[in-house]
This record gives sequence, structure tokens and C-alpha cells, in this order.
Amino acid sequence: MDDAVRGYLAELVDRARGVLGDDLVGAYAAGSMGLDAYQPGRSDVDVALVVARTLAGPTRRTLVDRLRHEALPCPARGLELVVYRRDVAASGTPEPGFEVELNTGAAMSFRATYAPGDRPGADGHFWYALDRSILHQSGLALLGPPAAEAFADLAPGDLRRLLAEALAWWLALPTPPGDGPAPGAEDAVLGACRALVKVRDGRWLSKVDAGRRLRGRGEHADLIDRSIAARRGGPPPGGTEARAFQRWVLAEVAPTH
Repeated sequence: MDDAVRGYLAELVDRARGVLGDDLVGAYAAGSMGLDAYQPGRSDVDVALVVARTLAGPTRRTLVDRLRHEALPCPARGLELVVYRRDVAASGTPEPGFEVELNTGAAMSFRATYAPGDRPGADGHFWYALDRSILHQSGLALLGPPAAEAFADLAPGDLRRLLAEALAWWLALPTPPGDGPAPGAEDAVLGACRALVKVRDGRWLSKVDAGRRLRGRGEHADLIDRSIAARRGGPPPGGTEARAFQRWVLAEVAPTH
């Protein structure tokens, strides 16, 4: 994490506290920052806020207005911010359970969502509980108690079900015809690596580190090497081989009953 991102996060927390006051009980850097895998120019800034109670509609909209890119420019590709009530964060629920979701940035389409039911089902509802599981393990506290205290982990059955839903979502995305390079296939492959490592080893790793762990075990080394190289500007793997790998991971990850 560079100085620009650190300064941005400090200002974001100050602005959130200015809107939420004592209702703001925690703020956490999530995603690649929590997993020590932030990549300038590629990674988003992921933040989770924890509040004491349900937020009123005007408060939610004011928070979005104060934090959106036009009001607080994000130095990364974009900001993905989610607000949870304290009881939801600590519950281990597999449901989305958010108060506010904000996507905003120079290279990201603006979207503000104020209830889980307003998020299109096609966009996936599994992200939030998986993100909270990562926060439980590796979230960085910017304000409030340690992330491991603020966020509960998922039950093993819920974890497998949500990972299977995520893999199915990736498999449903359109890919270019044929076996040529498919932009985004590298993230699909490495995301599947992360899911498999979590199920096998019980720990969240970054996508690249999860790929390296599987490669070190001699599994799909060539595909994983090319996927990691694609994140540094190389050609992505083909859609057909990426989908075959995802289906292989899904068969192992999916719940057995």
C-alpha cells in the first residue's frame, strides 16, 4: 500500500466519521490490502465500515455523496465500500446483509445500493459473506477493534456453498469463442485457486499466492504460470482451458450434500 492510498484511507475514515458520528464503530481495509497483495494500477481499494445500528436513508445517501470519487478522488482503479451493521458483521451469516454498497472511481462505473434486495441477482449475492470471511482472517483495522473481533467467519458448509456459487458465476460469464486468449481468464483461474486453497488448507491467500501454492504442489503449473504472468501484462490464458480448470475446482469445492 503506497502513501497515496494511506492518505486516502485516512481521509475516507474522517469523512465517514463526520457523517456517522458515534454510529461508526469500525473501519477496515479489505481485499488485496488485507491480504498484502495490493497492486497499484490494478487493485481496487476495498473498505468495510461497521456501524452500530441501521442507517436512515438520508444518512446513507449523505455518506455516498461524501465518499464518491467526485467528492474524494480515489488514487486506485476505484473504491469498493460496503457498510455493515455490527450485529451482521459478527453473525457469520451467509446473507449479504449490507446497509450501503458503493462502487466509484475513475475506472469504475458508479453504483450505490442501499439494500441487498436492490442488487441484481445476476451480479451475485455471495461476495459479501466471503469478503467478511476474508476480513475475519486478514482485515486491517483503520478504526475500531481488530477485524477478527468485528467479523465472524462462515460455517464450513456455508463457505463451500458460497464458493461453489462464485465459481458457477464465473463459469456463466461470456468468453470469446475459440481457444485464443480470453481477457479476464487469468482472474477466473487465480480466483479458483484461492477458493481451492481455502477449502483444502483453511486459509485465505491472495489469488497469486494461492496459484503459487498449487503450482508448488505440481498442479496445473503451466496454466497458473501464464495466469500470473497475465497480471503483469502477458497474454491471458484461453477461455476453454480456464473453464476446464474452474470446473475441476468446482467439483472439489462444491458441498457433497
